[in-house]
Amino acid sequence: MSKSPVRAQAKGADGVSEGRDSAVGEQGVNRPERGVIRPGKTTKGAKGEDGSKPAAKGEKAQKSAAKGEKAPKPAAKRAGRKPESRLAMVRRARRINRELAELYPYAHPELDFRNPFELLVATVLSAQTTDLRVNQTTPALFAAYPTPEDMAAAVPEELEEIIRPTGFFRAKAKSLIGLSAALRDDFGGEVPGRLADLVTLPGVGRKTANVVLGNAFGVPGITVDTHFGRLVRRWKWTEQEDPEKVEAEICAIFPKSEWTMLSHRVIFHGRRICHARKPACGACPIAPLCPAYGEGETDPEKARKLLKYEMGGRPGQRLSPPADYPGRPAPAPGAD
Repeated sequence: MSKSPVRAQAKGADGVSEGRDSAVGEQGVNRPERGVIRPGKTTKGAKGEDGSKPAAKGEKAQKSAAKGEKAPKPAAKRAGRKPESRLAMVRRARRINRELAELYPYAHPELDFRNPFELLVATVLSAQTTDLRVNQTTPALFAAYPTPEDMAAAVPEELEEIIRPTGFFRAKAKSLIGLSAALRDDFGGEVPGRLADLVTLPGVGRKTANVVLGNAFGVPGITVDTHFGRLVRRWKWTEQEDPEKVEAEICAIFPKSEWTMLSHRVIFHGRRICHARKPACGACPIAPLCPAYGEGETDPEKARKLLKYEMGGRPGQRLSPPADYPGRPAPAPGAD
């Protein structure tokens, strides 16, 4: 599915300027840069609220680290103890989004799929497992059941055996047979392109529906998975825990045209740099904008060792990644 440039609105609903247009384009190969092994276009150096340059970028920061000097605190902490206004938070959030767009110009859904049905099934299977495990499982699954009609007629035990590696295979098999039967009986064997219809399918909630709508139909939506929820709370964009409330609050911060790609960028960042247990703070290009800087490893050399996937020079999760993806394809089943 081709990616088209996303034109930022001149101003959001709250009057905050959006800046220049951004686009997801094809980029080059990996190269070490500004403290991280990062492919493609370089992120422009942002300045903090006091005018200082970020600690995680540039030669000065690297020289200071080599001398044993303390890196400057991120702008959010240097601002003092005064609570951040909503206007300041919205500006910071949109700035982070622009930085992530330059860091991950190739951001994409990390599930292999060729049509809306395959994406829907893969997303249901992705619960409580990795996208890599799903991608290693779905080739055999779709070879056996290429259409909703085929999957609706599947023998449960045979379907369970194929999807066993993804975990919770009995519950998932029940959902897959149920949603396939609903597609066959209620939607003419086609995946519907409306949120209200998708959430009526067995095993399909708002998160799964937004993944399908955004990536198979081009309908903007926020995907609140564990990575997305963790990072937006870490960045103080929201304090909500309920996914639907998180979705509503983040939607209010960004223009609708950014919702799908924002989701990909945040999830990419959570998987590659801003990990749950030990974030690679010292190798993070948006550290100056992060109020949680210091929760993870701040030493640049140690932080670089924590980077994952293409950032760490290792394969991604897709066996068949997009053409503009700068990393290596994931290993096929049995090759890992």
